Amino acid sequence: MTTTSVKILVVDDEPPIRKLLRVGLTAQGYQVIEAPSVKFAIEEMAKDMPDLILLDLGLPGISGHDALRQWRSEALELPIIILSSRTDEKGIVEALELGADDYVTKPFGMNELGARIRVALRHRLAQQGERPVFRTGDLSVDLVKRIVRIGDKDIKLSPKEYDILRVMVQHAGKVLTHRYLLDQVWNGSTDVQYLRVYMRQLRQKIEKHPDQPEYLLTETGVGYRLREGEQA
Repeated sequence: MTTTSVKILVVDDEPPIRKLLRVGLTAQGYQVIEAPSVKFAIEEMAKDMPDLILLDLGLPGISGHDALRQWRSEALELPIIILSSRTDEKGIVEALELGADDYVTKPFGMNELGARIRVALRHRLAQQGERPVFRTGDLSVDLVKRIVRIGDKDIKLSPKEYDILRVMVQHAGKVLTHRYLLDQVWNGSTDVQYLRVYMRQLRQKIEKHPDQPEYLLTETGVGYRLREGEQA
């Protein structure tokens, strides 16, 4: 899928934001469709289904959260990236748990948004297991042989540490909420504090500077994100 063939539906009730996105995304080669509300978004989708949706949470009428809930219940699988205010951590977490692929906070830079869009599109196209060896920087994870390396040095992980890293590798570049990781690794049967402890241990083993991680990134108040993998 080339950039020029990718259609992005922007759902936001603020005309200045829509204009910013239209100008910025068009300059990056995307086709942009605009809707000031979920009602208009549904009408646009009926005419021409987009490849990705940028969805504001604070919309008139049907909220962004309700739209997400409805679309995911209808098995709409295209990527949805949330546009949110910087202080709305609770809303961001709820949206991610309802099935959003990612989020950016207002005000945002077009370069950051462009990167999030590319990750979301690639993630939807990729088949799990298609690239059994994940690489980013000096970190490599072989999901078949369960081998983790920094450079040419093997890293010994506990089973839970590996499980956390495996889930993050499978969703590299995407933010994963605390609850999602707890559900995937512990079946939701433990506390977020355990996750923080294991994440700290993982960083001690993987990061050159654990207090300033370059791979296992914190999304404050939301969860964690593994730095995106390198393209083969």
